[in-house]
Amino acid sequence: MIRALGLTISTLALGMLPAGAIAQDQIIRVGNLLTDAASSLSGPATIIVRDGKIVEIRRGSDAVTDADATIIDLSTKTVMPGLIDLHVHLTGDPGGDFWKETTEPTEWGVVVGAKNALITAKAGFTTVREAGSSQYSAFSLRRGTAEGIIPGPRIIAAGPALAIVGGHGDVSGFTEDVNDLLTSGYSCTGAVECAEKVRKASRAGSDIIKITATGGVLSQQGRGLDAQFTSEEMQSIADTAHSLGLKVMAHAHGARGIEAAARAGIDTIEHGTFADEAALKVMKAGGTAMVPTLMAFKGVSERLGKGIYTPVVEDKIRMTMGRVGKAVTQAKQMGVPIAFGTDAGVFDHGRNAEELQLMVDAGLTRREAIASATTVAAKTLDMENEIGRIAVGYSADLIAIDGNPLDDVRTLEKVDWVMVRGRIID
Repeated sequence: MIRALGLTISTLALGMLPAGAIAQDQIIRVGNLLTDAASSLSGPATIIVRDGKIVEIRRGSDAVTDADATIIDLSTKTVMPGLIDLHVHLTGDPGGDFWKETTEPTEWGVVVGAKNALITAKAGFTTVREAGSSQYSAFSLRRGTAEGIIPGPRIIAAGPALAIVGGHGDVSGFTEDVNDLLTSGYSCTGAVECAEKVRKASRAGSDIIKITATGGVLSQQGRGLDAQFTSEEMQSIADTAHSLGLKVMAHAHGARGIEAAARAGIDTIEHGTFADEAALKVMKAGGTAMVPTLMAFKGVSERLGKGIYTPVVEDKIRMTMGRVGKAVTQAKQMGVPIAFGTDAGVFDHGRNAEELQLMVDAGLTRREAIASATTVAAKTLDMENEIGRIAVGYSADLIAIDGNPLDDVRTLEKVDWVMVRGRIID
């Protein structure tokens, strides 16, 4: 018997199982079941998991027994789908001097990422979209969590972001010879070269293409937050990615950069800070989702004025602070899809669920905020038939909490138990 967090698990000690091994049958006794954000708590239930999938859901409190099964007693807890964060940076932590790029090898990102993958999963996030890393660090983490070698969430990995030369996402702040040595190899100029870099990312193993459509807050590039790629370059990126079956996510702050990215057919706008009516109209027309990352702004504001950021970065932070959340409010009013993403790594990993209350503060209902991190996020990933709800045939991505998140989304800031792909995160 293993007793942890007051939850009784009748099974072999998890550490004795081979890496990636899952018990044949797992019987999960649930006190209150929330199958998806559109439903209500439905009382006691039993979930039966086999080989990482949900194979049966039985309503009611009648005990289900099987001598050969693992029994997981969550009869005092609310069980709901695992959460999905569409914008994280597992391989990095907040703060730190930008010059460390010259002293830390890319392999160190895998070490940091393994730590943060576990923290993120324990916070209730069972799927994440890694929104930019060195060439193979996120791909290594993706494989490690998929095979059960590293405890953590399912990872949808972008790899290095496409950027303009000298723009946000490219290396800057050093002398040119150092910039050239540190570059990721994914900056591009012109439609043809940008198409080539998309194909290069696809060949390397990217699940999604990340681009920096506008200037950014935390880079040493100090030329504002407006559009950087041309419309022709973004169109080329979107068309090439879609021809390869890949979606595109665009870091974008300035309104005209957001509008151009959406018009090009880019699938999600990350941040969307200065989105105006014209930009949001184009987003709605094309079905482009907004991923607001409100926690990023909270995270950087907590470190403002403490000598953590350079003066050029502090100036850009102050440029954004009066706009945080306003685009979310307007996007909801205009019917633009809003999907959950935090930019974890800009703030401390594990605080991801604090984004939910910020979304509610910006005008979403509690149910809409939870949907953004479950069913809406799953649909954004084209994985709505696999994750985002508790249903037969879906991945066994489950979390247990106290209370009802439909009454208070802050209950999701303390998760007591997590299962990813049928594996308990301990």
